[in-house]
Amino acid sequence: MMLVPLQTVDIAWLLLALGFLVAFSICKLSLKLPGDLEHIFQALIRYGKTKAQIQQPRISPLLYVPKRWFWHFYAVSVLWNGLLLGLSLCTVFLQKQLPDFLTQLLGFLTGQPKAAWSEFKLTVLVLQALLWIHSLRRLLECLCVSVFSNGLINIVQYAFGLSYYILLGLTVLSVNASLPTEGTISQFIWHAAGVLLFLWASLLQHRSLSLLANLRTSSSGRVETLAHRIPRGGWFELVSCPHYLAELLIYTALSVCCGCVSFTWWLVVLYVLCNQLLAAHLCHEYYRSTFKTYPSERKAILPSLL
Repeated sequence: MMLVPLQTVDIAWLLLALGFLVAFSICKLSLKLPGDLEHIFQALIRYGKTKAQIQQPRISPLLYVPKRWFWHFYAVSVLWNGLLLGLSLCTVFLQKQLPDFLTQLLGFLTGQPKAAWSEFKLTVLVLQALLWIHSLRRLLECLCVSVFSNGLINIVQYAFGLSYYILLGLTVLSVNASLPTEGTISQFIWHAAGVLLFLWASLLQHRSLSLLANLRTSSSGRVETLAHRIPRGGWFELVSCPHYLAELLIYTALSVCCGCVSFTWWLVVLYVLCNQLLAAHLCHEYYRSTFKTYPSERKAILPSLL
C-alpha cells in the first residue's frame, strides 16, 4: 500500500481536524479538564446561545465580538476567493503568471515549483467558482435573511473565521498539480454530479436558515423576538442542525468535483466533519436542556445516527 506524502497544507488541515475531533470527544464523553483549563476550553469552543450555558471566566469584554459579525467571514471570502478566481482566469485565458507572493505561498504549502501554477485545470476553476458562489450566498443570507441574537463569539474564533477562507482558497489552488488529466468523459460526469450535489445542499442550507429566521419574524418579515425557539419543518424534523449537515455536503460536493481523488480536499472534508460535529453537538445539547418538550427522536446532525 502506497503512503501519500503529506504536504504542509495537508498537515495544516489534518491538525485542525484532529483538534476539533478531540474537542468533540471531550464534550461527547462529558470529560472535564483540570482547573482553569476547563473554563478556557469551553470559552473557546462555544459561541452564541451555547456560550450562555457555561460559567464564563473573568475575561475583559474586549475579548468578545457580536455573533452577527459572522458576515465578515464571508465578505473576506468573497473578496479573497474572487481575487484568486480572477487571477486563475487570467492565467488560463491571458497566459499571465500568478503574482510572486502567491506562488511562494503555494510553494510553501505544497513543495511544488512555480511552474506548477503556470496553467490551471478546469476542475480548479470549477472549485473556485463554487466556493465563491457559496461565500456570496452565505454573505447575502447573513445580511438579508438571518436574524442574529445578541450572542457573542470569542476573539480567537473571530480571528480563525477571518483566516479560514484565506487558507481554503489557497488549498483549492494547491490541488491543481495532484488532479488527473483533463478532458475525459468521466471527469465531466464527476463535475456534473458534484455541481448537482452542491446545488441541492445549498438549497437545503438556505431553506434551513430561512426556517430559523422565521422563528423570529412575522409573516411580513418584521423581527418580533430574538428569543430561541424549537425549529420546525424541513430537515429540522430529523436533525437539530440541518444547516450544518448541508455545510458538510457542500464540501463533499467539491470533493466529488475532484473525482473523489484529491487527498488534500478529503482532509478539508474531514476537518469540516469534525468542526460541524462539535458545533451540532453543542447546539443539540442546548435545545435538549432548554426545551423540555424537544423531540427526543431528533439527532444532532446525521439522521438516525448522531
